[in-house]
This record gives sequence, structure tokens and C-alpha cells, in this order.
Amino acid sequence: MNLEKHFLENTIGVFTNYRNLAERSFAQLNKFEQYHYKTDEESNSIAVIMKHMAGNMISRWTDFLTTDGEKPNRNRDSEFIEKAETPEELMVFWNKGWKVFMDTLHSLKEEDLLKTVTIRGEALTVTQALTRQTAHYSYHIGQIVFLAKHIKNTDWKSLSIPKNKSAEHMKGTYKENLK
Repeated sequence: MNLEKHFLENTIGVFTNYRNLAERSFAQLNKFEQYHYKTDEESNSIAVIMKHMAGNMISRWTDFLTTDGEKPNRNRDSEFIEKAETPEELMVFWNKGWKVFMDTLHSLKEEDLLKTVTIRGEALTVTQALTRQTAHYSYHIGQIVFLAKHIKNTDWKSLSIPKNKSAEHMKGTYKENLK
């Protein structure tokens, strides 16, 4: 397998795993208020982070190779306004963003990786843009997981190896489904 093909396949796998972490966190939330909870006035709720990520995905990955990643019709500031969206409405927008993003990722060819794209007028290679988005999306998904864990407190179901279960995991005796 050549390096470019491996990079693309790995990138798709990484983003699939991050999406899975976020959605396994959403699955543990059972109230409207939990999506809109903020730790303080300067913090973002899970709902706001979901809107921001979806808005970013739609803007960045629509016509990715041919237009600037910051589309003129995107209103980034509105993504950070707390509104009364239901979890179902949030998931529709979230899924729309991920569809645009993943469809674009799956359409990329090895020869696209060194092409130049622009984001807010800055020229980047496709590889640089993918690396930038890996950092951006993992940052926000970490926030989602942290907030969901904080909200659920002792009812939180670990998304990886729970505290004090490493030895059991290494021995193969820890049976919790980590998928």
C-alpha cells in the first residue's frame, strides 16, 4: 500500500472513531437540558459545539477542492448562540455536517493530497487541511465527552477502559463492550 492511500484510509478511520466517541456520549444524555448545559457563561454547551462542528463541516467540505473553505453563506457567530433546539434537531444538523465531510473524504484521491485549497484565504495542501481539521474536531469532541461525563457524573459509562480496570483489560477479563 502506498503512503498516500494509507494516509487517506487512516484519516477516514480517525474521524470515524472521533464521531463514534461523540455519538456514544450523546447516547448517554437523556434530557433536553443536558445538551444545553453550560458550566459557566463563557462555556459552550454540547448543543453549541454540535452546531459549530456541523457548520464548520458543511462550510469547509462543500466544494472542498474548488472553493474557499469559509463559505460566504456561513454565519459562524450564530453557531455559538444558545437556542432551544431539541436533541433530534441537533442530530439532523450534526448528521448533515458529517455526511458532507465524509462524502468529501471518500471522494478524495491519492493525487489530491498535495493539491492546494484555501481556508479563509490561506493556502494549504489537502494534507495540511486534513491535519488541521483532525486537531479542530478532536478538540471539540474532547469537549463533548468531557461535558457529557461531567453531566452524567457517576452514571457515566466509560468510552474506553474505566478507572481501575486496566489490569483486567490487559488480562482479557474485562468484558464491558467498548464499541
